[in-house]
Amino acid sequence: MASSPDAGHVTVDRAKLDRMLGSPELSWLVERVRGRLERGEAIDGTVTLVGATPGQRRAVARLLGRNPGRGTSLSVPLPEVASELWRAAAAPSLTAAIVALGGPVRDLAAERAEDLRRWGDALSAVRASPLSQLTWYRQWLDSISRDGTVTKLIRQGQDKAVAHAVAVLERMPAGDDPGSVVLTGLAEAATGDERALTEGPVAGLVLRALAVRDAVPVPASREAEQELWNAAGVVADDLASQVLVLNVRSGGDPVGRWLTEAAEAGEPFRLTLRQLVTSPVMPWALEIFVCSSSALVRAAADQLGPACPALICTEGEPSVACARLLNAAVSSGSRLRWHGDFSWAGLRRLAAATRRLKAEPWLMTAADYVQALKAGPLGSGGAGPLKGRPEPSPWDPRLAETMRTGGRAICEERMLPTLVEALGAADSAGLAGLD
Repeated sequence: MASSPDAGHVTVDRAKLDRMLGSPELSWLVERVRGRLERGEAIDGTVTLVGATPGQRRAVARLLGRNPGRGTSLSVPLPEVASELWRAAAAPSLTAAIVALGGPVRDLAAERAEDLRRWGDALSAVRASPLSQLTWYRQWLDSISRDGTVTKLIRQGQDKAVAHAVAVLERMPAGDDPGSVVLTGLAEAATGDERALTEGPVAGLVLRALAVRDAVPVPASREAEQELWNAAGVVADDLASQVLVLNVRSGGDPVGRWLTEAAEAGEPFRLTLRQLVTSPVMPWALEIFVCSSSALVRAAADQLGPACPALICTEGEPSVACARLLNAAVSSGSRLRWHGDFSWAGLRRLAAATRRLKAEPWLMTAADYVQALKAGPLGSGGAGPLKGRPEPSPWDPRLAETMRTGGRAICEERMLPTLVEALGAADSAGLAGLD
């Protein structure tokens, strides 16, 4: 680069610098030089632009004071650029010009080294967690390490997010534990911030871990997130989480006594998670029927009253309160007979119940679906198009295939007469013969 004895006395003249290098047609040149400086490379070579426009060629000609030549590519010697800047007293060096135009130059190597240090710090503690003995935990940690999640959090100043997520996971009910925790209390205990699982990145990390643990897709909607929290035994409000029952006689005082008194009267009863936590119950029934619609509970109470077998209603996706009661029933020796909507969600819930609770399908075969289709015009209440991702029906593989062919979802309300009759027959036959 051309220089003179007093080159060190040249300062940046921003007006001159903008005229020489600040045009849009030379932005590519400035970016190339900045990139080299950030990578720690020398800026004494040549940069070349392939497919330069006429405007870019004219801008380089004005900068260098000569025609850059003809052709499709445009080559610019960087020492010549630096010399022209010095001669015009626009900047003492090319580095000074780049800093003046775009701010300080990043040191990518130093940043990378710092990222690696912080990355190691962020992961060292979580690798020492007691959960590290579990396969799902190691898989989750490996996935967020490999896909750049940890690095992104570090660069956003969220170094503690992974450690906080692990602290949450360590305090959650185990996968086979019917326990439950309140979301804000869990967040406060694990991170010191009761909003940590409703705002910020910690909730996303925890949900990814739970998805790996339960072998389900990472939730992509609020509804899917809520389902995963519920399955893990985490609720936003232990008073809002409820379960509707009919004739579930139980031991345990006072909640078990209340359930038994309601059963003697044949009246539906609604339990909160708080009640089930503070006063655990032990259902007495050898067999408990499970349904998805409160309409069936109402119809059974009206038509069968105290004679109806024990009935627990999930009201769609089972709440944490519902899951806790179902687990208590299974632990007490009750057998669950499960009915739900003939929808993909209904099949998924039943499949999960058969795995987790050893539940037995109740009137949920391909033949039952066909019969439900015949219950009335398909445009009438209780029937609609099948939506969502198809699910298998391991207890009767023909069911899922028949539903695909039928193309209709059948809500439980459409089958009320059949279901109430079956409940009555179950009581008359001593809870036998319902396949």
